[in-house]
Amino acid sequence: MRAPFPFTLRTSLRPGDLGTIVHLHGDLYSREYGFDASFEAYVAGPLSELALRGSSRERLWIAERDGKFLGCVAIVDASDDIAQLRFYLVVPEARGSGIGRRLLEEAVAFARDEGYVSIFLWTVGALEAAAHLYRAAGFVKVEEVPGAPWGVPVVEEKYVLHFAGEEIV
Repeated sequence: MRAPFPFTLRTSLRPGDLGTIVHLHGDLYSREYGFDASFEAYVAGPLSELALRGSSRERLWIAERDGKFLGCVAIVDASDDIAQLRFYLVVPEARGSGIGRRLLEEAVAFARDEGYVSIFLWTVGALEAAAHLYRAAGFVKVEEVPGAPWGVPVVEEKYVLHFAGEEIV
């Protein structure tokens, strides 16, 4: 891990934030994993819905330094008891700096404080560094689904973190 460098986290949206998140997901996942443009739509629709709902039980974090976008993550309400972790991304130049871990810690703490019983997320098998962070935070892989939803073969993976002893997936 690189030496930590200062960054700020914010939860209030500014003009351009949603476009930046969609653009970075599309650009990075295309360059790094070969995803096609349909991945941007997969991100854009639910991200827009999150922003429009404005629910106090949902939150989007943006990490930045000197006004430059470094990463993001969100907790989205899946049901009264279950949260979904979404839109988790750290730009390449900030990877290894602790930003990803901090974003994940903030999201998990928020979900716990909001009274969710569990959090789930979907990722793809190629995202090994993210999977390492998920496991370190207590998430367990519960499902794998092979497919090619964004133009290239992937194995989608579902991870779950339970706060209580109940098995809710």
